[in-house]
Amino acid sequence: MSRKRLFLVDVFAERRYAGNPLAVVTGAAQLRSEHMQAIAREMNFSETSFVLHDEPRAGAFDVRIFTPREEVPFAGHPTLGTAFVIRDEIAGASCERLTLRLGVGEIPVAFEPAPGGGEVVWLRSPPPTFGATARREVLAGVLGLETADVDAVHPVQHVSMGLPFWIVPLASLAAARRCRVNRDAYDAFVKNEEAKGIFVFARETEDPANGIHARMFADWYGVPEDPATGSANASLAAYLVAHRVLGGAEVSVRVEQGIEMGRPSILELRAREEGGRYDVRVGGRVVPVARGELAE
Repeated sequence: MSRKRLFLVDVFAERRYAGNPLAVVTGAAQLRSEHMQAIAREMNFSETSFVLHDEPRAGAFDVRIFTPREEVPFAGHPTLGTAFVIRDEIAGASCERLTLRLGVGEIPVAFEPAPGGGEVVWLRSPPPTFGATARREVLAGVLGLETADVDAVHPVQHVSMGLPFWIVPLASLAAARRCRVNRDAYDAFVKNEEAKGIFVFARETEDPANGIHARMFADWYGVPEDPATGSANASLAAYLVAHRVLGGAEVSVRVEQGIEMGRPSILELRAREEGGRYDVRVGGRVVPVARGELAE
């Protein structure tokens, strides 16, 4: 029977205790779903991931991802953080690419040297789906903003890479800083919507080295605000090229997130759209924090 080991890592982090924390359990094939859910609730991170076997099956490692409330088919920072743990603890440091089999299907992950040292872990997202649009004034009310704080040029739209989000373009960094979710308005809005997460972005940033400032709110999943959200940023990348927000059908941009939470995060986005086909990649650094054995 595989050893059930526990690893803590920070994802999309330039240093330890930044970015989005993740717990990864390996050797988890014998754990029941309800046990995985209980562990995720105990950890109380935005997600906890479980590597079922210490070897790939049909070329991919089987992984399940749980929020404190439920299992999800795909999430970005658990995909990258789990791949990092598999590479370092199971596959070996010489591994440059591997594949995770998640609820949405197989997700390729690559490890690339970063300028200035270290490495960036990259995932290629599943194809995006674009859903309904929503009125600016509705999302402004949910976010405690004025209608003028929501960009009038580009739409508020439901976009999904397996986990759906409302992508909300804001007019300024000041508007992003002022976001305060009105829980009653939020609950009423998402009650009958597939997309429960709200991802806001502004093209004005705290750090001029970055191209976008972002925040993510998902009370429905037990995450009032998330410091770094790979799945939402993948949806944002598809949105950016679909609507030519940065001027073209191809983007390469750094996103800052988590600043308001004191967990500054940096996400790298690369995306291209051609003839209705999308190629979206999300990357970031992963920093080890702790390791141990999972108690029986």
